[in-house]
Amino acid sequence: MNTRHFSQLPKPYLAYPKVIQGLIFKKPKGEQVLPQVEYVVDQFNVDQKHLTTYNQVCGYQNNGEVPATYLAVISQSLQMHMMAHEAFPFAMLGLVHIRNQVKQFRKVAVTENLTLSCKFGELKPHDKGLQFDFLTTVKVAGEVVMEGLTTYLSRQQTEHTISTKTKDESVPDYQLQAVWDVAENTGRRYAMASGDFNLIHIHAFTAKAFGFKQAIAHGMWSKARALASLTLPDAYEADVYFKLPMFLPSQVEFLTAEQNSATQILIRNEKTQKPHVSGILKAL
Repeated sequence: MNTRHFSQLPKPYLAYPKVIQGLIFKKPKGEQVLPQVEYVVDQFNVDQKHLTTYNQVCGYQNNGEVPATYLAVISQSLQMHMMAHEAFPFAMLGLVHIRNQVKQFRKVAVTENLTLSCKFGELKPHDKGLQFDFLTTVKVAGEVVMEGLTTYLSRQQTEHTISTKTKDESVPDYQLQAVWDVAENTGRRYAMASGDFNLIHIHAFTAKAFGFKQAIAHGMWSKARALASLTLPDAYEADVYFKLPMFLPSQVEFLTAEQNSATQILIRNEKTQKPHVSGILKAL
């Protein structure tokens, strides 16, 4: 395992030229193997003004604490640079974000000095191609305070048929908590707060270039909006799967169900009842 150290978090936009290059030059065919590398930001201090903007967009309170989803979003800058500058086997454009899990082991104060690291996880077959993970760790003075897992899908032809459903899977007794009117500019507002300027989220015009009829909401915005609506334990795990796109603007329902000492989460379209995000929150 090779390790690259950074004195500060690399800017996401510095990876964009490599993203654009991927549109012009195809990845050479060959064995698809993830690089054995870890990127580490040795000292990271949260920009409190930036965090305030993020909290406002997602619905969190400005209470002096750093949401675990914020740390997960910050780590995406490392992920982009890992894909752009290492021997990454897939085209960055076209990757589909299908899952995100965060584990917060204690509350993190905005004034704490953090160490942020990210590495590739497993490469697995998927019904629609190959999926892979990024593993994120956040430490304070050597103490692990947060761990994250982010899963992406690279769509490609495959002979694999993977079943993720289990027999006798019961449907939670969901209760409606709120109806959200998600504005057309949500993607642009979240992009400014997160640094994720993927064109499918910015405007209907740019989204249509990638086959979407309208811009779609960021999955991580949806997850953060859900967690911000709940009372979170000091230590918890929040694991969600991103389902169908949430077109902007949109009206969606936020529902929860208490099951087996955990809270099931569902965000679905109010009109069609089709799911956008589903997941689980449980105390650690």
